[in-house]
Amino acid sequence: MVTNQQVRRLLSLMNSEKTKAIAAIKAGMDEKTARKYVKLGKLPSEVRKNHNWQTRQNPFEADWKQIKELLEANPGLEAKTIFEYLQREKPGEFQDGQLRTLQRRLKYWRATEGPAKEIFFPQVHRPGELSESDFTHMETLEITIQKELFKHLLYHFVLTYSNWEAGTVCFSESFESLSAGYQNAVWELGGVTKKHRTDRMSSAVNKNCNPEKFTKRYKALMRHYGTEPERTNPARGNENGDVEQRHYRFKKAVSQALMLRGSRDFDSRQEYKQFLRRIFEQLNAGRQKRLEEELIMLRRLPVRKLDDYKPLEVTVSPSSTIHVQHNTYSVHSRLIGERVLVKIYVDHLEAWYAQRKVEHIPRLRGESKYRICYQHIIDWLVRKPGAFKNYRYKSEMFPSSYFRIAYDYLKREAPLRVNKEYVAILYLAHKEGETRTESAIQYLLSQEQPLSSGSIRQIITKENKLPSITDITINKVSLKSYDELLNIREEVAVHG
Repeated sequence: MVTNQQVRRLLSLMNSEKTKAIAAIKAGMDEKTARKYVKLGKLPSEVRKNHNWQTRQNPFEADWKQIKELLEANPGLEAKTIFEYLQREKPGEFQDGQLRTLQRRLKYWRATEGPAKEIFFPQVHRPGELSESDFTHMETLEITIQKELFKHLLYHFVLTYSNWEAGTVCFSESFESLSAGYQNAVWELGGVTKKHRTDRMSSAVNKNCNPEKFTKRYKALMRHYGTEPERTNPARGNENGDVEQRHYRFKKAVSQALMLRGSRDFDSRQEYKQFLRRIFEQLNAGRQKRLEEELIMLRRLPVRKLDDYKPLEVTVSPSSTIHVQHNTYSVHSRLIGERVLVKIYVDHLEAWYAQRKVEHIPRLRGESKYRICYQHIIDWLVRKPGAFKNYRYKSEMFPSSYFRIAYDYLKREAPLRVNKEYVAILYLAHKEGETRTESAIQYLLSQEQPLSSGSIRQIITKENKLPSITDITINKVSLKSYDELLNIREEVAVHG
């Protein structure tokens, strides 16, 4: 079939080529067809007649009135639902292959007679006027830290005018995550916008039954930065469309970068965070011109950041543990019975006593989990080694796989003394260092020598007696021989 473009080329070539045949060949048609369009002086689209007849009978013609009534009552009905309804009402009349015909008919009806569709009105964005933020799940990227799946979210911040963006790794849609993410973004940016919009996340927006739109903590955060908070309407995610679109594009960029990297595994969270930061820098590099326009219009930052933690006062239990947000953590036994202030951050906890920080603890994710540090309890556990046998948090008492191997060895070779011996080994690790104790365990196992707290202590004691580099002695050098050499050199010079 000849196209409009071919005919236009033909008419253009008629003025430059010697014959009509040459022009036709260059235009990609035969001479007869070329002669026809030259004579008509019209394009194929102007000559072609519209196809306005049906090639086959519509199998739904008799039921179309009923179908329209169903659609007018419920415009959201899908063709498959209506088709299955007709098959039930009239068994054997409609075959599965006719579903596509009904789908085409409904598509045409919706475009010509159906209800008006919702319109998304493009908005004019002004520099420094609005920023948006939201959380997005990152599980689909299958990131691992030391071969273990790293389940996390990203707090995503975007300027709607320049599309400058920033992000903070977090683990829940909590206020602490929101506060840390927002503050990290604006301090990196160097200013704040007039307004900031979020969707109806519970960490910022109250439920409809609450007379206050925003939570007290979120209002305090926005007030601290002099920013007017906004929220989207219910079920209107498009109102936060800039950040939603950036979710998709950012994760696509991360996925591509991971392919180039050749691995989705990272040695540490810090390495992964640096990886994400480089991607943000690459994406923002092409937005500098519009960003400069925004920076002029941004409002100043306050003097300092707002604390982005949740405070909680708890009493240390007799087992030297505290219970925080459905999880259990150990603290030093000297705090038993005392009230401590726990500051709950995005990825860690801080325990404060008498206005001094006494513990920094990685935060657990989920519920009914525990994190017990043997150094907190070992001073008393070594006095009560029998308690180790049925200790509730016994699995937390193995700092590394070699300590577990040592316990299993003692359980097999000295079952009556296993608890006392292993607790004594833990005490050595506490006093002499985990690395040195682990090295001693590894040496004894590799040499197939008997393993016990005593044999480990002997190796560590022997290491302690080895002279260090600073103990090396150098004999005093006599300079007399150098003087003799100098005298010989002078005599040679005189008599030479």
